[in-house]
Amino acid sequence: MSTAILTGQPVPGSSIEGDLRSLGFDVRVAADATEAETLLAEVPGDERVALVDARFVGHVHALRLGLTDPRFPLAAIPGAVTARPAGRQALTRAMARENSSGGGTTLVDSLADRVLTALDADGTAVHRPELGTLVAAVPADPQARNEARQAVADVDDEAVRLKSAVKARDGFFTTFCVSPYSRYIARWCARRGLTPNQVTTASLLTALIAAACAATGTRGGFVAAGVLLIASFVLDCTDGQLARYSLQYSTLGAWLDATFDRAKEYAYYAGLALGAARGGDDVWALALGAMVLQTCRHVVDFSFNEANHDATANTSPTAALSDKLDSVGWTVWVRRMIVLPIGERWAMIAVLTALTTPRITFYALLVGCAFAATYTTAGRVLRSLTRGAQRTDRAARALADLADSGPLAQGIAEALRKPARSLPGFTAPAVALLGGLAVVLTSVLTGFGGPWPVVAALAYALTSGLAVARPLKGALDWLVPPFLRAAEYGTVLVLAARADVNGALPAAFGLVAAVAYHHYDTVYRIRGDAGAPPAWLVRSIGGHEGRTLLVTVLAALLTAPQFTVALTVLAVAVALVVLVESIRFWVAAHQGGAPAVHDEGEPA
Repeated sequence: MSTAILTGQPVPGSSIEGDLRSLGFDVRVAADATEAETLLAEVPGDERVALVDARFVGHVHALRLGLTDPRFPLAAIPGAVTARPAGRQALTRAMARENSSGGGTTLVDSLADRVLTALDADGTAVHRPELGTLVAAVPADPQARNEARQAVADVDDEAVRLKSAVKARDGFFTTFCVSPYSRYIARWCARRGLTPNQVTTASLLTALIAAACAATGTRGGFVAAGVLLIASFVLDCTDGQLARYSLQYSTLGAWLDATFDRAKEYAYYAGLALGAARGGDDVWALALGAMVLQTCRHVVDFSFNEANHDATANTSPTAALSDKLDSVGWTVWVRRMIVLPIGERWAMIAVLTALTTPRITFYALLVGCAFAATYTTAGRVLRSLTRGAQRTDRAARALADLADSGPLAQGIAEALRKPARSLPGFTAPAVALLGGLAVVLTSVLTGFGGPWPVVAALAYALTSGLAVARPLKGALDWLVPPFLRAAEYGTVLVLAARADVNGALPAAFGLVAAVAYHHYDTVYRIRGDAGAPPAWLVRSIGGHEGRTLLVTVLAALLTAPQFTVALTVLAVAVALVVLVESIRFWVAAHQGGAPAVHDEGEPA
């Protein structure tokens, strides 16, 4: 339950009480500032509370944006201020100081606005939503009130709400082929009490059914799979739009939305590979390669963003050129499309699945993702080399967490910490790249079962430790995590392919999927300011260098069929450990009232 305390002179015919009740508030009326403070103290500390001027005139959606968004401890619009439990103490303190300063008891001025001024004076962060064309005002006289009411009548509240449900920046396919109607599906869901998490789950189930259709290996199954994959993507857009439309943001919801996207796509890859196998075409290596490439692309995105989001002196000629290109309309859409975002990627996969074969689908996916990865990575390297950004300790910790170093690499890093201080700034990405190339190329060139991949994996552990031996604050140090991901995943792929027995590549697909889930989970924890997964989890699954070494040792000691069984067991073990801990963490964070998060839509 939420409580709204109405303050100020009541206005005959005002709809403010009804508007607040429609938003789920229990409305109480204060005759003066002293009574408002008393009523505030009576509201339980674990409930949301709002101070609203009784003379408020504005759209209901303006009140919704200002008073019900769960992501912010304190928020305000003209004439109203609200606090969640986390911001309650600051609001109470500001109210008490306002009363003690003799701000008046008749509430001729807006108490909510005066309390907001006191919060600003304290340096307290207060969220102020962008209202755009929405009206939120406290008119000082009848003429101003009439003008405000006319302004309210001139703007369609519902149209603004629907527009703001759509993400501000999205791909071409999503913007022009999905969002024009998916926003109405979101509204339909909201009016029937459906939650974003339920829509997210429906999207996952639809994608899994699509994967099952693809696994049939029939043309009818492929056509159905393509149609269902598009339907899954429409629901994937709808869940975010529903969250923005109804302000149903949550930590758990953001995690489900992000992780289910990866689960849907990679399950579909597996379905295509199974369907191709039914037709006598083994494309498991292509499916695994597509998953490796796509995951490494994401790690490049995550690492670059974490390295630079709070960096100082964060400007460059390359970034300025990019901003200039964004001012030319057609280049914006071209640049968004060539990076093959999820909408374009899934549309391409769906169409090719329905019209061609799984092999052609994977070839197109690999080529498209490789081009997109080259384009984005090259641009980010140029920005990093020309901007001279000063990276923070937080960024260095985030990159170290994304590196996923196990006990072996951490021990080596500790031993090399002092010597590493004198090495050039480009050392970390260089040694990570060279060590990764060494273990992957050795696995390619020596064949299955030899000892040399084990030697290369030991060298890889050494270079991995050296790469993280000092804080990752160099211009290109954000490349370290993606290089390490490519080395680990690539080694598993190559050794499974070289085993050349039925089941080896599917087992490797399962292992990489389980490890990739752990790496995505690490990203989402860091993004949510929850820190990296616990150290015991990283140790228990070996770290990237430990898993790489273990896989090479298994390949050297076991026969190909035994290696397949070992990969399967390892995949199941890693999946169980990381899934149980991840689910436990995110459910506990949701129940514990962790800050809600979600991406933004268009400004109202």
